Amino acid sequence: MSPVGPLLLAALLFCIGIYGIIARRNAVLVLISVEMMLNAVNINLVTFQNLLYPDDPLVSGQIFALFIIAVAAAEVGVGLAIVFNLFRNRASIDVDDVDLMRW
Repeated sequence: MSPVGPLLLAALLFCIGIYGIIARRNAVLVLISVEMMLNAVNINLVTFQNLLYPDDPLVSGQIFALFIIAVAAAEVGVGLAIVFNLFRNRASIDVDDVDLMRW
C-alpha cells in the first residue's frame, strides 16, 4: 500500500487543526482543533510504522498511538474543566477574554 493517501490525510487534518487554533475564539473549538492535530500525528505514526517496519511484531507505532490517545483524553478532561470554570466565573468561553490568569 502506498503511504501517500494516509500522509495527505494527516497533513490535511493537521492544517485544519492549525487553522482552528489560529482563527477560532471559542475555547471548546480550540480544544477540538488540538484533538484533530493529535489524530493527524496518530495517522502518521501508524503509517510510518507500517512503511518502515512491516513485519514488526511489537507494532510500536500503534502502541505510541494508544499512548497519544490516552494523553489526549486526559488533556480533554483538564481542558474542559478549565473551560467550565472559566464559563462559571466570566459567563464567556472566548479565548480573548482570558488574557491574564489570576486569582
